[in-house]
Order: sequence, then C-alpha cells, then structure tokens
Amino acid sequence: MHSELAYSRKGSGEPLVLIHGIGHRRQAWDPVFEQLAESYDVIAVDLAGFGESAEYPKGVKYNMHNAVENLTDNFAAWGIEKPHVVGNSLGGALALELGARGAVSSVTALSPAGFFGILNRVQTFVLLIMLRISSKLPDRVLKFVSQQAWGRKLAGATLYVHPERFSAEEVYGDALSLKRATGFEETILAGARYSFKQQVPVPTTIAWGTRDLILPYSSSAIAAERLPNARHVALPHCGHVPMVDDPDLIVRVVKNTVDSAVAAEADQAA
Repeated sequence: MHSELAYSRKGSGEPLVLIHGIGHRRQAWDPVFEQLAESYDVIAVDLAGFGESAEYPKGVKYNMHNAVENLTDNFAAWGIEKPHVVGNSLGGALALELGARGAVSSVTALSPAGFFGILNRVQTFVLLIMLRISSKLPDRVLKFVSQQAWGRKLAGATLYVHPERFSAEEVYGDALSLKRATGFEETILAGARYSFKQQVPVPTTIAWGTRDLILPYSSSAIAAERLPNARHVALPHCGHVPMVDDPDLIVRVVKNTVDSAVAAEADQAA
C-alpha cells in the first residue's frame, strides 16, 4: 500500500468506513461516530497526507486512482471486504469512486466533490485555499482565535451552520491538522479539473446540505442528473460538513442506505 492509514474503530456488525474531506481529519465524524458504532463496525480514517496518516512516498501522485487503491489496500489490512462507505466532500467523491469500481457494498456521499458548475468550481477552490492560508498563522494565534467564541464562529463559518458547537480544543486541533496536511496542495491541484461522471452499481445515497457554502446545494441538481438511480436527499439547515449541524439526520441517512443495501443483498441470496 502507498500509505498505512491512521484510523479509529469501534462497534460490530456490517463494516462502515467514514472518509473525511480535504484538509480535514477523522475527528470530523465524532458527532456521529458513537451512534453509528451502536449498529456497525465503524472505521473513521485519516486519508494519506492528512490527520495522522503518513503521506505518499515520493513519486506517488495524489489522484483518485492512487487514493482508491490505497483505501482498498487498507481495507484488506483491516480485515474487511467490500465495506459500506460514507464520505464527505473529497471523501464523498472517493466513496463514489469506490462504488463505481464495485469495491464497496453501499455509498453514502455527503456534499461530494465532482459535480461542479463553472462558477461553483471557482467558489469552491477559492474558499478552500483561503482556509489553507488562514491555517498558516502562527500556532499561538490559532490557539488564541480558537479560545474566543467569535473566533470559533469565524473559523467554521464556511463549513458549518453551527460552528459554535465546537470546543476550543476541537477548533485548534482542526486548524493544526489543516496547517500540517502535507497532501493538501497536490490534492487540490488534482481536483481542479475533476468531475465524477461514472455510474455506481451499488446502493447509493447523495445527501446535500441546503446551506453548503463550499459546494453549493445547486450542485445537487448536477448529481441528480448524472446519477439518476441514486437516492438524492436534502439536508435542511446543514452546511458543507453536516455531521455537527444535524448528527441525528446524518445517522438516519447512513442507516437507511446501509440497511437497504443489506436487505437487497439478502433478497438476492434467498
């Protein structure tokens, strides 16, 4: 494998892998991790070059092919085969790519990348680059900002409807993770022209925050056109990273997808 990925694992049952977005880390799933672990064998992963995961070796490019290959290699190392996957943003695109290859049993994609309009693409990458630049402030400044209520709101305003729900420690940890993400630049460059136009032969749900600023809700119409066989769900009053805005809703969306996939598989086996 290109990179041995750091992960958190809990629960039992159907394997369920949670994949974060660009610049984020596996702790993005904390608001839903425990609830999902009550029903599934849940693995929240740090992608290569993000969070606590090692970057790719020199010469290995950050692209969809290598990311999917690396994830499937790690699935094997974790002792799971064809897990259900849930992804947000970049993670949503990776979940769909895994689904298109038949490497997973179901896909839940939350505001996935790959369905850009022309103006939306510019908006997305400008906002992401601004977040990256702001993370380069000295650590003491990032810590001070994270300790202020206004600072936490400002830091999370583009990602969440309710950034005030995060603690100072969580905001500071996210800022340091983004600052130290060695895979950020190569990943965002690889995504500059990326579009998802394949079909996904496994049960798939695409859910979109109606108040998403990074990948606007209007992108959901493009996704619905390209993937007519998927289930398309609106996430009212949720931002780009919706797990903190409405964790109960996200858990329901994931469970509906996984449970319908399990039921369909059982029907085929009967």
